Amino acid sequence: MKKNNIFKLIASVIIPFLAAGLGSIFTSRTVNTWYTTLQRPSFSPPNWIFGPVWTLLYFLMGIALYLIWIKGINTKKAKIAITFFGIQLGLNAVWSILFFGLNQPLWAFIELIFLWFAILGTIITFYRIDKKAAYLLIPYILWVSFAAILNFSIVLLNL
Repeated sequence: MKKNNIFKLIASVIIPFLAAGLGSIFTSRTVNTWYTTLQRPSFSPPNWIFGPVWTLLYFLMGIALYLIWIKGINTKKAKIAITFFGIQLGLNAVWSILFFGLNQPLWAFIELIFLWFAILGTIITFYRIDKKAAYLLIPYILWVSFAAILNFSIVLLNL
């Protein structure tokens, strides 16, 4: 692997984890306090599962970004794909701020709808450049779909 590609790989993997770090600042403050007071649906996974799942998803996002980056990011298609990636990553971090930081599950759910479409846009635009990169994001959109159902259920149970 070229030295330049090693840099791209490391940077690509770090970028999603920066968003994860921002989100975790807000999550860690209330996950063991405010969040425990919420009524949650019976299908709500145990809290310990979220860390490993999100770690894997952020890693897959990074590898997908790397596959796009090494193809070249100077084309119009690549710029659109990277823009979608950046938007979904930003929305990913904002969800944690809304849900955990501001204790606003309804606003977090509404934002999650935008996140879901941003992920779909990322998958579609990545697919046009590198199919493997798009496929790596399938677990992410599936998990966010589940998270949306969970988030909406929390909203309904805590009206």
